[in-house]
Amino acid sequence: MRQRHGSAFKAPLTISLMIAAVLLSSCGGKSVTDTQGNLPAVTGPAGSAPTISAPSGKPPTTLVTKDIIEGTGTAAVATSTMTVHYTLMAWSTGKVVESSWTSGAPATFPLANVIKGWQQGIPGMKIGGRRLLVIPPDLGYGAAGGGPIGPNETLIFVVDVVGIA
Repeated sequence: MRQRHGSAFKAPLTISLMIAAVLLSSCGGKSVTDTQGNLPAVTGPAGSAPTISAPSGKPPTTLVTKDIIEGTGTAAVATSTMTVHYTLMAWSTGKVVESSWTSGAPATFPLANVIKGWQQGIPGMKIGGRRLLVIPPDLGYGAAGGGPIGPNETLIFVVDVVGIA
């Protein structure tokens, strides 16, 4: 087979671009790449509290979303009212700060009324889905922090969708 100069790189590049497109389309265009290899691992069956490993190294500076379990049915949109179970971990400590699983009831709220990291990271989820969100401070509680969240904290959420209205 005759190749022109540089054509040996076209096939791997094409395959890489196709894989990237599939990954991006499966998460609504959100980043799913763990370029530093330091995102927490999420385990546990659907319908029960997840187990989240502590993160390591420097946190990402942009929103990272990763579907752990794909849901079914209609997808959440910016105007949806969500009923979810969630676990929140602080990146800096690797400790769970809050969990609806331990409080005993899922939370219900309009998606438009929550932090920007959720507004950008939740659309596209479906009932029964579980998603990891790593939210930088500028899309979370920022320099002020809030409640048990310290200033400039990177947030780690694992969100399970129970209902969408």
